[in-house]
Amino acid sequence: MFRAAAMVIGGWMAAPLWADTPLPTASLPPVRVNAVRLDIPPFELPASLSVVSVAAADAGKPGVNLSEALVGGPGVLARDRQNYAQDEQLSIRGFGARSTFGVRGVRMYADGIPATMPDGQGQLAHFSLDAAERVEVLRGPFSALYGNSSGGVVQLWSADGSEPAQTRIGVYAGSHNSYRIGASTRGIAGAMDYNLALSHFQTSGYRAHSRAQRESANAKLGFELGDGRHLTLVLNTLALPGAQDPLGLTRAQYQQDPRQATTAAGQFNTRKSVHQSQGGAVYEQALSEADQLRVMGYYGQRGVQQVLAIPVLAQRNPLNAGGVVDLSSDYGGLDARWTHRGEWLGRPLEWVVGSSYDAQDQQRRGYENFVGSSLGVTGRLRRDEDDRVWNLDQYAQLYWHFAESWSLLAGLRHSEVHFSVRDNYVAPANPDDSGGVRYTATTPVLGLQYRPIAQLRLYASIGGDFETPTFNELSYRADGGAGLAFNLRPARSRQGELGAKWQAGQDWALEAAWFRADTRNELAVASNIGGRSSYRNIGQSRRQGAEVAVHGVLGDGWRLALGLTHLQATFRSPFLSCASSGCNMPATWVRAGGPMPGVPGQYGSLRLERGDAMGWRYGAELNGVGAVSVDDLHSNRAAGYVLLGVDAGYGLPWGAARLHLSARVDNLLDHRYIGSVIVNESNSRYYEPAPGRSVMLGAQLDL
Repeated sequence: MFRAAAMVIGGWMAAPLWADTPLPTASLPPVRVNAVRLDIPPFELPASLSVVSVAAADAGKPGVNLSEALVGGPGVLARDRQNYAQDEQLSIRGFGARSTFGVRGVRMYADGIPATMPDGQGQLAHFSLDAAERVEVLRGPFSALYGNSSGGVVQLWSADGSEPAQTRIGVYAGSHNSYRIGASTRGIAGAMDYNLALSHFQTSGYRAHSRAQRESANAKLGFELGDGRHLTLVLNTLALPGAQDPLGLTRAQYQQDPRQATTAAGQFNTRKSVHQSQGGAVYEQALSEADQLRVMGYYGQRGVQQVLAIPVLAQRNPLNAGGVVDLSSDYGGLDARWTHRGEWLGRPLEWVVGSSYDAQDQQRRGYENFVGSSLGVTGRLRRDEDDRVWNLDQYAQLYWHFAESWSLLAGLRHSEVHFSVRDNYVAPANPDDSGGVRYTATTPVLGLQYRPIAQLRLYASIGGDFETPTFNELSYRADGGAGLAFNLRPARSRQGELGAKWQAGQDWALEAAWFRADTRNELAVASNIGGRSSYRNIGQSRRQGAEVAVHGVLGDGWRLALGLTHLQATFRSPFLSCASSGCNMPATWVRAGGPMPGVPGQYGSLRLERGDAMGWRYGAELNGVGAVSVDDLHSNRAAGYVLLGVDAGYGLPWGAARLHLSARVDNLLDHRYIGSVIVNESNSRYYEPAPGRSVMLGAQLDL
């Protein structure tokens, strides 16, 4: 259904374009990006890179979730699970789809500061769309240049200060008692430019027991220090107090009432609180006309308290870690690199060498989630350990335009990741589980680009990457024993890509890529019971497919952004899996060639809009996702869907300011569908339903 709809829509929009619009010959304006650490325009990269502009008032979107900014981008899939206790599900070409919360398998950065911990666990919640200028999404082999867990890379960049200063205040309210207030200001004061943003979001949630509240603040300050020196400071905070978790539903529960929460969610008042503060600094200095030094440092603190629905009976096991998780983390790191621009054999050459160090110290406590007959409260201590992970990486990259029509991009990164645990909870039936594990990998990448004509680029790239288990994946052994799963091995992948980029003048761009990634020691869910997941290595897997992106201007002021992805993600080796709830000893074979759970065979999005900042603006969006398997055994599926959203806005002068009013309807046809799945949930509560028709009204004042 999705492919048919996409073909019809694409043909309908392409017909008037090719019939009535002559192709101009000028080139699109260059856009500077930071995806590969070298000053190369996206059009000249032998890699798949999407650069998405972010505007706060576009399409009347409130700026709550990153998925709002990714419409029209291929390869990347952000699934709104309507569960702010667990964050959005984000995957790139199938990497990261197994994550039951947060982001894994994909590297995240905000203004050059890592939003992914050194163990590979990342989050999206503190990304500030109020301050953002653009989002960069890097896919394919060159993602490996970012080290551990880089099946893809997502970077959000805040806008620099502007002259004259700009201040925005936005208020949004809509379905499910949702509202958001955001304010931002950016400007220049002498040698300093600034971009400050605050936001408050609150919702009762589409489902029962899904109330959430989120406050965030972001500050980016830039200082011109003279003599080619520049300092950027980035500060942000996040508070997510007591976000309720409705848990997943079984197929029968979903069909009965998709808005309900499970009984266990109410009994234990399942919820999660997060508080994070982080600061970073980036210092850049021109050493000469050809050489530049960049040093980045950051430090943060993060606290997480989560109440799970672990049954009281299960906690009678002396090895059980309880049903309340309490994490307190200090983390930080440094990155230093030297960039040189010059020539080699009379042809342009640019290279960078650098090293990075990241570390995280985490106090992990586990408590019973009951006291007597009272459930959902903090009881006796059941786990007490000090966790530490650190990595030390070295990398080098080179870009050489070695002939008039040929260029080469190469890179090499060596990574070393250390995990260690000191167990402070030792009892007669619960022995000392202290220990550690070390992972190392060297990941090369190579890309070659050919330029047959000015408007066309053809390229091929190949490389390897690796993904260690995160602390959350190490935290619970698949056999139910105490201690960490130090027997897990890192997943290692080989990726290849063939691509083409075409710019038909200033107004149109088309990109296409064919890709394949073969992975050994794939990490997969072993069991997922009551919010607690354990993992294992399962052999080989393959992710392969194709993606297309089209961006341009139609006649009469219409603008188009379209991204389509076809993906085949399969297990290449047979392995044993659990077929029933509470299973700790897999006994059912999963056949080779079966689909990987949580990964759709096709997905895509389209945005069609018309209008400017003043006067009327209106648009429509299509978002489609194919069916996904819910577990390794392919025992059931969540059906695919195509959703239609429409929006309209009007900008008018308000004295010396400008007022922008907007209205947006998502899921206009009130389609009933599954927003995301909890892969391999052992109680068969795989399904997280998404809202029906939803309305959002907004007003933004630009001063």
